[in-house]
Amino acid sequence: DSEDLVVIPVLGEHRRLVGTVDSIILMRAAPDTIVRDITEPDPVFAMTGDGDEQAARETLDRGLLSLPIVDSEQRLVGMLPIADAARIDRQAVDEDHARAGASERLRRSYIVTPVSRIARARIVWLLVLAVSAILTVNVLEIFEATIEQQVALALFVPLLIGIGGNTGSQAATTVTRALALDDIELRDVGRVAFKETRTGLLLALPLAALALALGWLFYGLGIGAVLALTLLINLPLAATVGGVIPIVGRACKVDPAVFSTPFIATFCDASGLLVYFTVAITVLGL
Repeated sequence: DSEDLVVIPVLGEHRRLVGTVDSIILMRAAPDTIVRDITEPDPVFAMTGDGDEQAARETLDRGLLSLPIVDSEQRLVGMLPIADAARIDRQAVDEDHARAGASERLRRSYIVTPVSRIARARIVWLLVLAVSAILTVNVLEIFEATIEQQVALALFVPLLIGIGGNTGSQAATTVTRALALDDIELRDVGRVAFKETRTGLLLALPLAALALALGWLFYGLGIGAVLALTLLINLPLAATVGGVIPIVGRACKVDPAVFSTPFIATFCDASGLLVYFTVAITVLGL
C-alpha cells in the first residue's frame, strides 16, 4: 500500500534495485530535482528465498521502515513494511513459545478459541511425553533395590531430573533461536557442543556446592557427595544434548522447536537417573 511506503525503492534497468529514497525528501524536493541526487545507494534488502522470518528480523534489527525484496537478479518484487515485519516476527515468537511448551500455536485469539481446539493443540505432545515417561519408570525399576537400601535417595529424584531438564531446555531454546536468526549453521555443531558443555559445567559448580552443603547438613556427607557429583556430571551432559538436538533436528529437516522438547525431556530424565544412581552405588557402596 502506498501509505506504507515511507521509503520508496529506486529502480534501474530491468527493474533492478539501485537505491531508495525517503518519501518526505522526495515530496520536499524541487520539481527539477534529479532522483539520483537524493537516492541512498546500496540499500539493505532481502532475497525472495530468505524466508518471511529472516526478512522480518532484518527489518526490525536494523530499524528500517520498509525493506526491499528482490529476486536472484536483483529485480524488485516487493516491499516489506515494518508493520508487516512486526506481525511476522510476533507470529514466529508465538510459534516458538508454543512448541517449546509442547503445544501448537493457536490460530485465533485465546479468548475466542474453543476449548476443544486448545486441547487438540496440546494433546499430541502430551501423549508423546507420556509414552516417553515409560523409559524413566523403567530406569527407576532397575534401581529399585538401591532405593530400598537408601530411601533418602528417592527424595532428590524430582529435584535432580528437574534441574537437568531445565538445563537442557534452556540450551535448546538458545540454540533454536540462534538457528532461526542464522547465527549458527549445521557445521557449527562441534562449537555449540563445546560451548554448552562448558556452560553446563559452569552452572553445575555453584549448584553442586550448595547440594553438597545441604545434603551433608541434613543427610550426611555421603548423600551430599552423591548430589554434588551427579550435578557436575548431569548438567554439562544435559546442556550439551540440549544444544545439539536442535541442530540435529534442522539437519533432519524437522522443526527444531518441535523436535527438541519431547526428546530432551526423555533424555534428561533417563540419563539423570542413570547418572544419579550409578554415582550413589559407587560412592555409598550399595
